[in-house]
Amino acid sequence: MLTFSHYMYAFVTLIVIVTMLFRRGVIIPTLAGTFLIGWIYKGDVISGFKAVYNANLTAAKELFTIFLIITFMVALLASLRDIGADRRMILPIQKWIVNGHIAFFVLALVTYVISLFFWPTPAVPLIGALLVPAAIRAGLPAMGAAMAIALAGQGMALSSDYVMQVAPMLSAKGAGVSTSAVADKAMVLSLITGGVSIVGAYLMTRRQIRKAAAPDAEASVHAGQPDLQTREYAEAAAAVETLHPSVLKWSKLFSVIVPLSMLGIMAVMAASKFGGSGMGGLEGGDGAAFIGGVAVILLILSCTVFSKIGALDKISDHLTEGFVFAFKAMGPVIPIAGFFFLGNADFSKSILSLGEKAAPPAFLYDLVMSVQYAIPSNGFITAFGILLMGIVAGLEGSGFSGLPLTGSLSGALAPTVGMDPSTLAAIGQMGSVWSGGGTLIAWSSLVAVAGFAGVSAIDLARKNFVPVVIGLSVSTVIAIMIW
Repeated sequence: MLTFSHYMYAFVTLIVIVTMLFRRGVIIPTLAGTFLIGWIYKGDVISGFKAVYNANLTAAKELFTIFLIITFMVALLASLRDIGADRRMILPIQKWIVNGHIAFFVLALVTYVISLFFWPTPAVPLIGALLVPAAIRAGLPAMGAAMAIALAGQGMALSSDYVMQVAPMLSAKGAGVSTSAVADKAMVLSLITGGVSIVGAYLMTRRQIRKAAAPDAEASVHAGQPDLQTREYAEAAAAVETLHPSVLKWSKLFSVIVPLSMLGIMAVMAASKFGGSGMGGLEGGDGAAFIGGVAVILLILSCTVFSKIGALDKISDHLTEGFVFAFKAMGPVIPIAGFFFLGNADFSKSILSLGEKAAPPAFLYDLVMSVQYAIPSNGFITAFGILLMGIVAGLEGSGFSGLPLTGSLSGALAPTVGMDPSTLAAIGQMGSVWSGGGTLIAWSSLVAVAGFAGVSAIDLARKNFVPVVIGLSVSTVIAIMIW
């Protein structure tokens, strides 16, 4: 039986979707909705206040592992910047950029690999400062360079988020399935979407690729780059030049150790999936713990190398920088996740402070079940509906804020159409992250990519639209066929 609380939950969810369509933040609607549902369900206003707090606390506890892994990886990257190891990891790649055609795919590959481990936002300044000028000198148009970076980083790498597994965790929590099930399928779909979109972008760009610029044109290439890309790395480059020779030697060593460590992590995680590591499956929380632990040890070593005495203080600075970045990136997701966790019976008991013997409500699932007769029992329509919902959710400008919604809808709709909820959750994740993560809308992190390439963010979003939509459509059709 549906209660007034169910109808209120449906009404607030509709408001959230409409708000996303108007490209506005949805934190206030979700907080207010949580308060109202707690008040109405328990029948007293004090329960409404408690529900708001408990929903955010529940979401924070469930998602804190995400904050930690982001913190440690960003802190590690900051410590590598101190000793110049981040630049040394990238500089040798410049010699591979011999013409504009190769430059396009080199930018895409390097961006993908770095973004897979450190996320695109920290990776874009490094690539933009060191590789984009070289790519433009080789004849690649600035717009082509921006498309390669955005599609490979903000699109392909972030939509799978296979190493840090932030996105799969959010989707899986909402859908009520394992993180590994969503992560594996999201990885396949991201490669299909990315492959189609990147090839499409190259075909759109290849006629504008010129011959390599003459050496004396280097100054004009750098002159076209905005101040945004030069400030941080110019300061870092100047600092590296003044480092003690012993530190410079360590810089070279860490520029090799860190990439090898990341490759080693991937190898161990891959082996664990097939039972070859002897450690069991390093998936979900275990995988995040493994990656985070390696990052912490590398962070300690790099801080000690930079300053043996000052390492005790320096590591605090880097961890603080990592936490600030993590909360800026993921903080707004907590109240949104709290509201959609309220619609899930696994979390609603603690959020509504129900007794041990009380049956927890499943608002979203009950609503879907009540209208299942009107839902076409067609996996094709449902999958594309979830994809569209993900794209709409991403219009808000944060690729991850829509994942609790698409995950919850996937868990509720999957039984009615006979599909695996992890498949629908992965499809919704593709739509949300490719849309809001920074490929289709100009008010997302796409602004940073456009700024480093010196192009218009709006024009870049327009250029990305056709290849990305085709890629998402192809990957969704394949998901329906194979899963």
